Amino acid sequence: MPTLFMAIAELCERLEKMTRRIPMVDIVAEFLVRLEASEIEPAVSMIQGRPLPKLSQRALNVSWATLGNIIMRITRVDWDTFLKVLSKTGDVGAATMEILNNRGVRQLSLYAKPLSIADVRKSFEAIAEAEGQGSKEKKERIIEALLSSASPLEAKYLVKIMIGEMRTGFHEGLMEHAVSKAFNVPLESVQTASMLLGDIGLVAYLAKTEGIEGILKVGFKTFRPVKLMLAQTAECVAEAIREHGGRTAFEFKLDGARVQIHKLGQEVKIYSRRLTDVTKSLPELVEAVKENMQAYEAILEGEVIAVDDNGQPMPFQHLMRRFKRVHELERTAEAVPVKLFLFDILYLNGESLINLSYYRRRQILAEVSGKLPLTEQLVTSDEGEAENFLLKAVESGHEGLMAKKLDSKYTPGIRGKHWLKIKPTLEPLDLVIVAAEYGYGRRHSWLSDYYLAARDAETGEFQVVGKTFKGLADHEITEVTSRLKELAIKEEGRRVMVLPKIVVEVAYNEIQKSQKYKCGLALRFARITRIRYDKAPEEADTIQRVRKIYERQFLWKGRFKAGEHNILTSQKGLNHE
Repeated sequence: MPTLFMAIAELCERLEKMTRRIPMVDIVAEFLVRLEASEIEPAVSMIQGRPLPKLSQRALNVSWATLGNIIMRITRVDWDTFLKVLSKTGDVGAATMEILNNRGVRQLSLYAKPLSIADVRKSFEAIAEAEGQGSKEKKERIIEALLSSASPLEAKYLVKIMIGEMRTGFHEGLMEHAVSKAFNVPLESVQTASMLLGDIGLVAYLAKTEGIEGILKVGFKTFRPVKLMLAQTAECVAEAIREHGGRTAFEFKLDGARVQIHKLGQEVKIYSRRLTDVTKSLPELVEAVKENMQAYEAILEGEVIAVDDNGQPMPFQHLMRRFKRVHELERTAEAVPVKLFLFDILYLNGESLINLSYYRRRQILAEVSGKLPLTEQLVTSDEGEAENFLLKAVESGHEGLMAKKLDSKYTPGIRGKHWLKIKPTLEPLDLVIVAAEYGYGRRHSWLSDYYLAARDAETGEFQVVGKTFKGLADHEITEVTSRLKELAIKEEGRRVMVLPKIVVEVAYNEIQKSQKYKCGLALRFARITRIRYDKAPEEADTIQRVRKIYERQFLWKGRFKAGEHNILTSQKGLNHE
């Protein structure tokens, strides 16, 4: 018998009220066991707040304005009424449920029976597939039918899934625990399969249908992107050398976009750090890989940077024009040339390389890359030599250095100390815009003063840590304004509250205590250095990390004032962001 969507809504309602992780894992595991195999992946995705599989290249592409209008049509309330309820609940889904409950609104169901998980997934797929002339109206009809067929509680979670705002605190790591418990598969095996498949929903399906045998068979497959290995931050080169046992490999940290490249014969695809297919945006790099890569089958990692006529790095924003453009590519490619630097290889001619040491992987990469350049590298145990290499990186227009432990394996999806990033400034923060205000004077029609928030790793809530109007060029402000208007959920005078979707990199002078914000901290002299279109909100820095920087920053300030790091003064005026 098909499982009703109401079961997911009731489960998520329970999770939203829970704080202890073990009981949360237990109830999700019990729920997964009861599902049919075909319901597993859709259910896992929905519980995680995704309407479609994680690696799907499709999206609903429904603006908040469109969804808001549909909700108001169904509930028969005006915008002011909806905003009042939203102000009280602080949650779009909860506001929708309260209005439906209060008004007793329930239109005639267009389904012959209550909504099942399969019904909801089919509706999401139909919304994503609607393209071309009349697609907006078709999407609206499907959404209106879906919400009209739902109970108030179901409507709450349908809305939250559609806008990606689940916030039950049940993150992907806990889902891995639940899958392990539900299907009696060792957690480590589930985590490894999740890294390689890139989607815990697919892992759950395999665990349900094939058990441990199916999970253990998971390996690399070209054109199925895998999670990326992530880095922690090191304060200086000395810390990196010490952390890596007295000797490490330093590489230039380029101011570009990380990419994963898959090659099979003469077919090449390029994926962004969010595992989105960006092949069409970078045709010259596809040709370069075809011409130079001396391997039939491979999965590689590299960094793409925008360069000027002299081959010097250009600001990150220029590069994002390439990633967002799929039309008029020839003209865009001429205006914004790009260059690829490789730095790792994960898979070669049918064999996984991730269990080899970083040093050996780098050797293999050099052997098969042909004329494709590798990131500049220095292997050393000498702190002075490493600091000179850092200065060289900065003077060449790059961000800083990466330090990679020579004997380290490649661990997809894991952020550990085997890779460390070193920047010769207070580390910038990736924050999310949660509200914006209209400017004054010539900026009166632009949303140009931004509230910046960090993510609470425990609850998923975004907590404001600062506000700024500095850093963006006029054309970027115009672009961000257009996007924020699509994400707007509430207006309070000149302030517009928005869904937390846009990630920006933020520089600042220091972090200080403040009673102005709920978190008790505030950024001093914050300014946006770039828009991170390549990052999702869940990749934003956490409030826990902000607190950690606050606790350590005065040690940094003292050292800077004492002049112990002359590289900082050497960098002054070189920051090209």
